[in-house]
Amino acid sequence: MIPDKFAGYIAGICLHCRLVPERPLVWTIIANPRAGGFSIGSRWRIHEAALKSRTEQARFRPPRADAAPSRLAGILEPGTLGGKGCILTGGRGHAGRITEALISEASRTASGAGKGGRPFNLIITAGGDGTSLEVLKALYHAPPAIREDFAVLRLPMGTGNDGADSWELGTALDLLVYPSVLEKTRALRLSAASSKGPFYAFNILSIGLDAFVTHMTNRMKDRFPGDSYKLWVDIAALLYDRIYKVGILTVQAFDGSGQTVLSFTDKLLLLAVGLSGRRTYGAHKRILPDERNVCAVRQMPLLRKLALKGLFTTGEHAGKPETRLFSAHGVRFSAENPILAQMDGETVLLERGDFPAVIEITEPAVNILKRAEDGPGAEN
Repeated sequence: MIPDKFAGYIAGICLHCRLVPERPLVWTIIANPRAGGFSIGSRWRIHEAALKSRTEQARFRPPRADAAPSRLAGILEPGTLGGKGCILTGGRGHAGRITEALISEASRTASGAGKGGRPFNLIITAGGDGTSLEVLKALYHAPPAIREDFAVLRLPMGTGNDGADSWELGTALDLLVYPSVLEKTRALRLSAASSKGPFYAFNILSIGLDAFVTHMTNRMKDRFPGDSYKLWVDIAALLYDRIYKVGILTVQAFDGSGQTVLSFTDKLLLLAVGLSGRRTYGAHKRILPDERNVCAVRQMPLLRKLALKGLFTTGEHAGKPETRLFSAHGVRFSAENPILAQMDGETVLLERGDFPAVIEITEPAVNILKRAEDGPGAEN
């Protein structure tokens, strides 16, 4: 069973991990067995080579006696998987529920021990962007003191992996093998004028055509397994205008102090906001190709869409007259017609009563891993 082999490699690396050395380390692997990194043979073979390599490198460090798989993994996943700290997800929302259970257990532990004696919980997500999103959202909503007892490592085991800590598994595993430090990631929050939401993302939050592509990919993934996002990009260029009328959007961008930095009204195909610039979505589409973190694309005729859609893979859309790139802490927008929004692969329909809506960057919240300054490749 591939997930069992995977869990064995990760457990072997965690036993030698020096993360938060002053506290006992407890790890939990939350793995989606249907993710492409497990289910596609060619991808698994590449991943296994990286796992073997990093396992061998980790063994150059002495094992730590205070590192162990989580107790919850053994309860929820009896047998060898749970004994290695791995829990398999069984569908939408499961990764979030597992994380909530880990938070509850950590809360009980925190009430009976000082910080130095409490375990530090490392959650390792092994799936696509949906798995890591569920985990991050659950931790975002945890009490701040409990969040300090957790960190997340996002391994690229899905088909897209735009929100993972690296597109390459080996590079992501280096955060366990070599010295790393904790860094808090912010979130993107979508708030509506109605009671709908709020909604959160940790990579890119966007509205319009690309949200439609995401919505259809999610609906049809059982019929079109694998990377069907590319298929729906082609279909959306033809059908989007017929299903969702592209109307006027009024957009007001603001900085961290709430001051308006840009405002405009236009017919937009999409509006994408990232936690930062140089971010991708849809299996590495370079929607934010430079340091600017907001991209607006104007409506255009069908033939022009077909001509330009390939440029989003390379980032060359940035130089086209239909594209507007800028930097902002957030945007406030209103739309004439219903429009879809997507949050790292989850979608919601925004309707007339939901406007004006706001997409903004939150304060730092959830611990992730970052290469220490003296770690290999840190200068990159």
